[in-house]
Amino acid sequence: MAQPATGPAKGPRKASPTAAGTVVHPVDEKLPPSRLVPAALQHIAAMYAGVVTPPLIIGQAVGLDAAGMTRLIAASLLIAGLATLLQTLGAGRFAGNRLPFVNAASSAGIAPMLAIAETSAPGHQLPAIYGAVLVAGVFCLAVGPFFGRLLRFFPPLVTGVVITLIGVTLMPVPVGWAQGGDATAANFGAMKYLALAAFTLVVILLIQRFGRGFVKQVALLAGMFIGTLAAIPFGLADFSALGSAPVAALPAPFAFGPPEFQPAAILSLCIVMLVLMTESSAGMLALGEICDRRTDGPTITRGLRTDGIATLLGPVFGGFPTSAFAQNVGVVSLTRVRSRYVVAAAGGALIVLGAFPVLGAVVSLVPMPVLGGAGIVLFGSIAVSGIRTLSEAGLDDSSNIILVAVALGAGIIPLAAPGFYAGFPSWAQTVLGSGISAGALVAVLLNLFFHHLGTHSRNAVALKSS
Repeated sequence: MAQPATGPAKGPRKASPTAAGTVVHPVDEKLPPSRLVPAALQHIAAMYAGVVTPPLIIGQAVGLDAAGMTRLIAASLLIAGLATLLQTLGAGRFAGNRLPFVNAASSAGIAPMLAIAETSAPGHQLPAIYGAVLVAGVFCLAVGPFFGRLLRFFPPLVTGVVITLIGVTLMPVPVGWAQGGDATAANFGAMKYLALAAFTLVVILLIQRFGRGFVKQVALLAGMFIGTLAAIPFGLADFSALGSAPVAALPAPFAFGPPEFQPAAILSLCIVMLVLMTESSAGMLALGEICDRRTDGPTITRGLRTDGIATLLGPVFGGFPTSAFAQNVGVVSLTRVRSRYVVAAAGGALIVLGAFPVLGAVVSLVPMPVLGGAGIVLFGSIAVSGIRTLSEAGLDDSSNIILVAVALGAGIIPLAAPGFYAGFPSWAQTVLGSGISAGALVAVLLNLFFHHLGTHSRNAVALKSS
């Protein structure tokens, strides 16, 4: 969820001539395997932790067993691969922006989905979540062609608040993991769990500080791997699920039950979907600049349509709301490898990973304290991305300061006082009980109040924030 760079690095590589003498744009260049494979691996390394994070968190929250977690992770990988292939290769003029663009389950939907799970009866949690995700996918498909007109209601001032709240409101999740993951256990918060989480965090920091190139990019995965190895001698790693996981199997439709449609849950995820569409649009615009290929209205419409298709298809197999992965935009900017076929190869690899549940089981074997140490880095970096967006949103204007202050306050209330909305109707608890939904709603309304309603002109700061 890190914000992408807003322009190309110095010295972009020129379009390459083919054997026939025609000039091929770097985005459409088909690289030889010696260059394509390493570049695709970098994209997989950058996205993998983010792809498996939503199923890990939601699966733990609804109490899935090891087999259920494996299916959830496999579905997330499969949908991410299919969405990335559709986005990079395209389907005529209907879908796909044909840029080196990664699509996968977004962390922005985690907090609202956790709120839905908390307000749903046992056994109905995932069906309620998937019903809301299905409608959010339809909503994205319906609004996508007209979304350009709505972008002015989601300036950096609003998206910065939302991204910051994603990181802040999710921070209790890795903290709970670091304590062992099971709050009802007698040894919850034991020193051995905290020590393992701290060890994992230190390993990630050391790799980030002293690693170079590819090693530095996979610091999060390397830290989780080393942390898991360190857990084995102390009996903190359980590999029993690995033997029972099927080697190859495609996710079954509606394996977690038919979807259920709850109005409050649907409203919550539709709000999140608007934020995700804003992020996707911003990512496409930034990637167009990085790749020196103009991103016009039809391109953004096809890209958002791909988001909607993936979000609509996801719940059928066990996926979640899908959007752009901005960290991979950063990979393109950093490496200057702009070929969309590199990202398509990475998407194909994700499909293979999703088709072999045993590989997803490997991820689910990572001990909770190890995930906790890595999660602090992951969710903390999301909050930093939001702060960076806000720093460019004209906070020297008093109206913008008030807007951000009130919106952040509204978003932090559910975190600081979980029972604050206990007396509200259930639909209000679902919407306001998620810091992300509450903060986004307040930010949009205040942006309308300060910068749109009754204003015929805006000062330079207001223009900058929009």
